[in-house]
Amino acid sequence: MRTWKNQLSQLRNELFAAAKRLGVCACGVADAEFAQRIEPAAVEHLAGRLSRAFVVAVRLQDAVIDSLVDRPTPLYFHHYRQANYALDRIAFDLSSLLMERGHAAAAVPASQLVSLVPPLGHLSHRVLGWAAGIGWIGRSRLLVHPRFGARLRLATILTDAPLEPSGPLEMDCGDCADCIAACPALAIKSSSRDYDLDACYRKLEEFRRLPFIGQHICGLCVKACGGPRWTRRSP
Repeated sequence: MRTWKNQLSQLRNELFAAAKRLGVCACGVADAEFAQRIEPAAVEHLAGRLSRAFVVAVRLQDAVIDSLVDRPTPLYFHHYRQANYALDRIAFDLSSLLMERGHAAAAVPASQLVSLVPPLGHLSHRVLGWAAGIGWIGRSRLLVHPRFGARLRLATILTDAPLEPSGPLEMDCGDCADCIAACPALAIKSSSRDYDLDACYRKLEEFRRLPFIGQHICGLCVKACGGPRWTRRSP
């Protein structure tokens, strides 16, 4: 038993080290079944025995995010796509590592929709990121990292490797409400439970029709939640 536990601990350390080499700024292990109990839609298509989620994050570039004013720009659109491409490659490589060690693994795309109305992905990377201890769910319903704020993109690898979960991060936004004022859709409220998804989607649909955008992106709440000023007052 001790040898098996040591092997799992070694595998966990190997995953974290490999993720760091691949450019991940934060990562953690979530109990996917726990996340699903907290928010049933978090892992809508949990694949059988794949009860662990290794969540990885890459940091968005501050210079690109800070250039946003009142709408997404072609530069932000390109950066957003490149972050997703990078995450998908990282998740694929880490899944291959797990498979080489004898475990099942499935790389879940960073940003692939399985429903348009409402917009849904295969699972909720943000909820699993919370369960993995990467950050907390902010008023904007984005995952908020203690250092980087919401300036992250996420991907997830589901696996049957019984890795030790990192555990949820017991932190919150405190008295910061910058994202409320920044939201062009007025969708963000004082509590994440009151977030107006319909209002957000209508604004995203408006932004999608902008020249050289063509995707449901915004970035203004991401800009509000991060950067040097935010970092100085973060918990």
